[in-house]
Order: sequence, then C-alpha cells, then structure tokens
Amino acid sequence: MNGEEEFFDAVTGFDSENSSGEFSEADQRVAGVMRVDTGRSNGIGKVGERPPQENGIQKHRTSLPAPMFTRSDFSVWSILKKCIGLELSKITMPIVFNEPLSFLQRITEYMEHVFLIHRASCQPQALERMQCVAAFAVSAVASQWERTGKPFNPLLGETYELIREDLGFRFISEQVSHHPPISAFYSEGLNQDFLFHGSIYPKLKFWGKSVEAEPRGTITLELLKHNEAYTWTNPTCCVHNVIIGKLWIEQYGMVEIVNHRTGDKCVLHFKPCGLFGKELHKVEGHIQDKNKKKLFMIYGKWTECLWGIDPAAYESFKKRERRGDQLSKAQPDNGSQKADGDVLDSVPEVQETVQVIPGSKLLWRVNTRPPNSAQMYNFTSFTVSLNELQSGMEKTLAPTDCRLRPDIRGMENGDMDLASQEKERLEEKQREARRERAKQEAEWQTRWFHQGSNPHTGTPDWLYTGGYFERNFSRCPDIY
Repeated sequence: MNGEEEFFDAVTGFDSENSSGEFSEADQRVAGVMRVDTGRSNGIGKVGERPPQENGIQKHRTSLPAPMFTRSDFSVWSILKKCIGLELSKITMPIVFNEPLSFLQRITEYMEHVFLIHRASCQPQALERMQCVAAFAVSAVASQWERTGKPFNPLLGETYELIREDLGFRFISEQVSHHPPISAFYSEGLNQDFLFHGSIYPKLKFWGKSVEAEPRGTITLELLKHNEAYTWTNPTCCVHNVIIGKLWIEQYGMVEIVNHRTGDKCVLHFKPCGLFGKELHKVEGHIQDKNKKKLFMIYGKWTECLWGIDPAAYESFKKRERRGDQLSKAQPDNGSQKADGDVLDSVPEVQETVQVIPGSKLLWRVNTRPPNSAQMYNFTSFTVSLNELQSGMEKTLAPTDCRLRPDIRGMENGDMDLASQEKERLEEKQREARRERAKQEAEWQTRWFHQGSNPHTGTPDWLYTGGYFERNFSRCPDIY
C-alpha cells in the first residue's frame, strides 16, 4: 500500500464534560417552521420512510451500533519509527487508530453550534454580530477535545451531505483533491439567512513526540440580511504523545476574523498550555474597529465556554488582579477531573473553570457530551448522528456519500476485520482509477465544486458550483 491515509489528518477540523450545557440543542432551533422538499432536498427519502418524529422534529440516534475497541495493544511507534523524515501524508496507518467517520463528516461538526450564526443574523449591531461570529469560530474546534482517533481520509470524489431542519441548515462537502488532500464544503441556512463555505487542507508536521496540524484554507461566513462577510483560518492543533503515553490535544495560534464590510476585526489568541499547563485551553482576544480601537474583550476556553466584557471593565479588573486583590473564582464543574500526568509530554492537570469577570456576558457554552461518550470515541451527541443511515436514505443520497462507505460502516458496527479489508479494497480501487486516468491522459473532474478565488479575500479557494440538492447524480464517480 502506498499510503492513502493521512496520519491524524483531521485534527484541524469539533464539548467538554465540564459543561453545564446551558445552550441545549433544543434551544438552538430556529424560530419558525422550516419548509423544505421532504421528497428531494433532505436526503431522507419518501415521507413514509422517515424516522420517527416528535413534535415535527426528526429524532436522531443517541449511540453508535458498537462500542469503541481498545487501542492499548497497538503502538504508533512501531509504524512511525520506519517513517522518520517522510511526509506524513504517505504513511498508511492501521484502522485501529481511526474513528468511524470520514474527514468530510468531521468538517460538518463545525455546524454543531449553528445557533450562533442564526443569533448573529438577528443582531442589529455589527459589534453584537461579531461577538456571535467569534463564538462560532471557537465552537468549531470544541469537539476536538479528547478526540484522538483519526478520521478516514476521504476518497477522491467522496461527498457528504447533512440536512438538519431542526437546526436550520443544509451542508454539502466534496473531496476535490487527493494529493494534496483538499476538502471543500458549503452550507446554507434554510431561512436564507447565511452562507458558510471554505476549503480545508492542513499541513502536518511530526516532531518526534507530537503531530502538529497547521491549518490551510479560508473559512467564510456570509450573513445575507446584513450583506456582511467574515473570513478566518482555524488555529494550529497538536496531538501529544503519539508514540508513548496518554494522547492529549491542544490548540494554539492567532485567529483573525475580519468583517469585510465594516473593517472590524476580532483577534483571538489560542494559548499554548505553557510550562505548568496554566494556559491550557485558554482563549483571549478582543474586537477592534477599522481604526484598531478596542471595542470588546473576549476570554474563555475552547473546551468549555466564551465570555465577553467592555474593555474598561476588563482593564479595571486586571489592575485589581495585579494588585493582588482576592478574587472569587468559579468552582470546577462536577465533571472536571485531573488528568494523568505520566511521561514525556505530561498531560497538564485540568485547571479550574474559567474565572468570570463581574459584568461579563456569556457568548457560548459547549453542549454536555453524552454519558457514554468515552465508549463512542469521545463523540458529541451531534457527532454520533453523522454516520446514521436512516431508512430510505440510500435511495436519495449521492452514491459517493460517506454513509455508504463499507469500511467506515464496518468499523462503526464493530467488525474491524471487515473494515480493514474494505479499506484496503477501496484504496486499491482508487489507485487503479488513477492509473487508468493517467493511461488515458484524463484529468479528474470535480462534481460539485470548482477552483476559483475567494470573493472577499481574493485568495485561491474552492467554490460551490451548485445543483447538488437537485439530486442529479448521473455523473457521480464509482468510488465504493
């Protein structure tokens, strides 16, 4: 095998058991009734074949078909020691290090907290809209916490669609390039309130004890009612102890969110954990106008919550803090635990929850993970539903949809032997198709996205061509 899978390729992609779950999924539903074509546009089949509904809201599964297997008998080092100095995208990893999702589905996890986009669209002031957008950008990486399994690398031409009438959006993604691996996505609000799109192609580096994923690609959010577009790039993600010890994840780097209409900018610093782990998970930043005047301060943790406050109140608090005044601190949530501090890159101890400055405004809080999350690859409730193949879906899904991949399906069902065999078969089929194209001197043709320039930044991007939800799948490639 020539290495069709990237090692931890999706650590750049999205709850913490420390959350109170203040914003439940029920709270995030869009006001009003979503009306879409139930026979064609939602990928669920005929009305009579749809799963049970309660009060008009479609139910989704709450657990995987089979629990996660143990990885304790496998060593990453036995593979990586042969690959020092090689490009990580050429390394084939055993299926035991995967989680039963495609990277295209992992990208879809950006949408778990889509209520923040709907909230932004309803705000009359640009500053309040930027606060919601900043919270959404942070929430997009929240589900990565403790997600140390790697998603399946998408096959060239693979797609994934998701329509959530209860959450007010539909989403389509496609693997548009294999080397380098590039995933393009597009989402729109069912009430025509937003467009969300971009392309992701992380650059991976192996540092001996850790794997670092540097994000590449622009993420764009358009609030149609306000004629505003926001762009940003995700922070760098690092998986520690890939050779020995307990795996743990941190995010670090600066994220700049630009409002291209007003010139306002939100600058967020994802802090590295630091020598004693005191900065672990912390996010700090501010919103400034086009003249760089600070309008609003933001702080919190990407695993937990995000708060904001007026700059004057923030500075006053910091002055008192520097004088050593006794400050009240939030009590740790019942779910917080001290992590194991063992070897090499020791897992930092989980610090107390975010210290809330008096007068602060809560911008976002993660949903509580399901109680069986640890047995389900640390998936969130939203994630658990992503690979569900409901009755009648296969009749309306594109034949390239992730849900139809037999290797992912086998792993989800707990049949690791079948999953490994199917993964190898699909990779060989992909290589054979590439050889055939080379023989015929034919270029690969993407189906739903095309190369172009981002309309707001001018940088190269993959743009949605349109037409997916009309469901003409006659030209889709045979990849499974």
